[in-house]
Amino acid sequence: MRMSKTHCRRVAATAVALLALPGALHGCSSPTAPPPPPGGGGQLVLSFDQFEQTVEPILVRQGCDATGDCHGGGIRGSLELSPPGAKDVRFDFDQVVLQVFSTQRDRSPILTEPLALAAGGTPHGFKPFASTSDADYQSILTWIMSGVLQ
Repeated sequence: MRMSKTHCRRVAATAVALLALPGALHGCSSPTAPPPPPGGGGQLVLSFDQFEQTVEPILVRQGCDATGDCHGGGIRGSLELSPPGAKDVRFDFDQVVLQVFSTQRDRSPILTEPLALAAGGTPHGFKPFASTSDADYQSILTWIMSGVLQ
């Protein structure tokens, strides 16, 4: 039995449509048109002035900006600070802001890494804060909590 050209075209068109159907059902998109990024969330805006007055002096006093194996000697972990001989407070601010979570602010790495493990801290080579009641810890926490989510 011989099929007509029209019948062959219909069968071919049906086959192509059936093959394309799973991609359409799964939301397939072409590599040149990626899906838009997820929306929502906000940006935490922190005060530079408050950082300069309260947080930067803590980082300096605790030696976080020291050279060698500390953060002033280049990137150590995910935090880099300007070295003692070439302080750049704006640079330090920008770097420390990256260490602050907009949600669960009290779990931000800038707070948990220098905090003793027994007090809820996370692994870090230097632990200047024995507890969350430490005055320097509280100053950094206050700065973070005063940020505005926009």
